[in-house]
Amino acid sequence: MVMKGKTMSIVGAAALLFAVFLVFASGCVSQGEEPETITIAGSTTVLPVAQIVAETYMDEHASADIQISGGGSGVGVTAAKEGTADIGMLSRDLKSSEKEGSSLKEYVIGRDGIAVIAHPSNPVSDLTTAQIKDIYQGKITNWKEVGGEDRVIVLIGRDSASGTREFFTEFVLKKEDAAKTMQEYSSNGAVQKAVAQTPGAIGYVSLEYVDQTVKAFSISGVKATVENVINGSYTINRPLLMITNGEPDGLAKKFLAFILSDKGQQIIAENGFVPVTV
Repeated sequence: MVMKGKTMSIVGAAALLFAVFLVFASGCVSQGEEPETITIAGSTTVLPVAQIVAETYMDEHASADIQISGGGSGVGVTAAKEGTADIGMLSRDLKSSEKEGSSLKEYVIGRDGIAVIAHPSNPVSDLTTAQIKDIYQGKITNWKEVGGEDRVIVLIGRDSASGTREFFTEFVLKKEDAAKTMQEYSSNGAVQKAVAQTPGAIGYVSLEYVDQTVKAFSISGVKATVENVINGSYTINRPLLMITNGEPDGLAKKFLAFILSDKGQQIIAENGFVPVTV
């Protein structure tokens, strides 16, 4: 009985020593992983998918801390230039004035279609870009003028910091201003919600914001879908960018490599955007 007790004591001591070793070894690994933090800011179009990619990256890299905020593409450019963010997000091309005299580097992470949307009860299902232009410039003010009900059109759009608005103004409005009656919102989600709550409304959002609460118009017979953006038949689409001020390093460089990797691009595709690998 004494020998059995001694054997159990030895086994217990060995187990305790092994547990201490594991704790020590674990501590060494943790100390070897330097914590890194980066901030990303800008486009509200890119924001949701960037958050998902960041969460996936942080799940795989415990030492990484990636903080992301919106504000619009204009905010992304300013933040990257001024160093208040390591990476800026844009839902449009950089302007020549933004590139001039800067060290900005751009990375195309995907493409996105812009859907022109209305309340689900609106019987109109198809518009031309010319009709959309006339609507947003106040030349067409009632849905009956495009085959709909006798209802005043309520213009809803984005604010001046928005890359979505920049692209819409350039591509659809041909660089001309929208009517002053247009209600301005600071995000895709806010536009979607306003249109969903207003039977006479028209708005424009990223394709990923089209759900059962709104309807997307076909443009000259072409539906607003990711598939049609990929095959080129739906032409209202733009690039999604991430930018840095100079060559990125550290976690910023690693994160950009991840979002452009096969895994990152799969996340882009799963969230309603067109991956750059297509």
